[in-house]
Amino acid sequence: MSGISGAGPGGSHAVNDDTAKLHALGYAQELRRRMGGFSNFAVSFTIISVLSGCLTLFYFGMSYGGPVDLVWGWVIVGLATTIVGLGMAEIASAYPTAGGLYYWSAKLAKNQPGAWSWFTGWFNLLGQVAITAGIDFGFATFFAFFLNMVANYPTSEGWVLVIYAGILIIHGLLNTFGVTVVSLLSDVSVWWHIIGVIIIAISLAFLPAHHASASFVFTKFINNTAWHNSLYVFMLGLLMAQYTFTGYDASAHMSEETMNADLAAPRGIVSSIVVSLVAGFILILALTFALPENLKAYVPIANSYAAPVQIWIAALGRHFAEFLLVIAFMAQAFCGMASVTANSRMIYAFSRDGAVPGHRFWHRINPRTRTPTNAIWLAVVCAFLLALPVKWNSTAYAAVTSIATIGLYIAYVLPTLLRRLQGKNFQGGRWSLGAWSPIVGWIGIIWVAFISVLFMLPEVSPINHDTFNYAPIAVGVVLLFSGGWWIISAHKWFKGPRVQGDESQLAAIEAEFTNIERELREVD
Repeated sequence: MSGISGAGPGGSHAVNDDTAKLHALGYAQELRRRMGGFSNFAVSFTIISVLSGCLTLFYFGMSYGGPVDLVWGWVIVGLATTIVGLGMAEIASAYPTAGGLYYWSAKLAKNQPGAWSWFTGWFNLLGQVAITAGIDFGFATFFAFFLNMVANYPTSEGWVLVIYAGILIIHGLLNTFGVTVVSLLSDVSVWWHIIGVIIIAISLAFLPAHHASASFVFTKFINNTAWHNSLYVFMLGLLMAQYTFTGYDASAHMSEETMNADLAAPRGIVSSIVVSLVAGFILILALTFALPENLKAYVPIANSYAAPVQIWIAALGRHFAEFLLVIAFMAQAFCGMASVTANSRMIYAFSRDGAVPGHRFWHRINPRTRTPTNAIWLAVVCAFLLALPVKWNSTAYAAVTSIATIGLYIAYVLPTLLRRLQGKNFQGGRWSLGAWSPIVGWIGIIWVAFISVLFMLPEVSPINHDTFNYAPIAVGVVLLFSGGWWIISAHKWFKGPRVQGDESQLAAIEAEFTNIERELREVD
């Protein structure tokens, strides 16, 4: 795999082939195509970010099953997610476009392609906004812990929201500068994550005076909830792993900016999951072996967002914990940046096809940077609004992560379902599952159906306004809004992705961008 491709005969030939494929799908090359295969993988790997999801929801896994859920839940969910990703990758190779999931649904549906595309797109949009909110709020929480340790910064919800707003603005600005900056930082992020996991794992393996026993790590089940059904608690605890394994559809959304996208995008999807599975397992084992086996010492850790930080302090001391905390929140910052990138590309593509209110405004491309600047800032604002309930609801962060997981996985599985219904009529790309396609596809579909119901169930007992899991409300609002709009109006005019014209019209759109870029260079 390579990074950002430079000029040269090979790079130019790849761009021409990719542009021809994009024209065959009905779109002009409006976004700048500079990303290589490694950069495409890096965006998805960065959004999965084991140093974000595993750490920010570690407290949740601790309460809902303890070590058994953390370790074996990660393995179960990781293997299931790999199967889901394999089914998606096969379709990504056939349709390498920024629209990704909703475009796939339109092309694969035998009947009512507009309806399938519409609802896939809206669930994808919900999940993208929620994943950005979950990642950046997680960063804000960990950064607040760091500031509290070094400068006594308050860690109440209001002060965390101030940091949250700040990081969203920074990520909006970074994405506004263009795909080159984001690609470079995403490449850096891969090594930051891998080296960061190694540093944390080695530190916790060799420096603490005490380690938990193997029987504690691999067999200890702990229920710090008011639920009495152990199986139910264990299943709820899978949220930590399943939430972490989200966002790898970014490789598809970056297709129009990636060289050899029909191979790079599916490889990016699968490799980002597999590498994250291994890295996350190492990280979880390191953290779990550093846990105290004394239940009285365990309880306060299990009930705190700062669970990993408390483990580091107890095992390594305050100053070393501050060092590891820097590694963690920087990884989370990289993760949020990549999430805004993928989120904005989805909004851009969905708006290009007229499916978002105010679509003409959100589809606009900044001619200087060739990025969808307006879509970037819509992603930022929506993510901020979705996380606001944390000010009043103690389970709001878990709800946001549930919303992200449910929204994205419903969008992930609908094209896979449609592909299975096509059977042998499916015209695949260069990346194919071959004879394994049916069994992989159906296992993925069954898994997503299971978790979509699971993560809308009550997480805390008793249920009241402060503990209510509002994930079903968010999903219901999207269903009512998109479904109502579809029934009232959209079914009349939304027939799926809109082609931008024939070959000459697409070339004219591209020539217009080339002329604008030339004029801007002359002015500069």
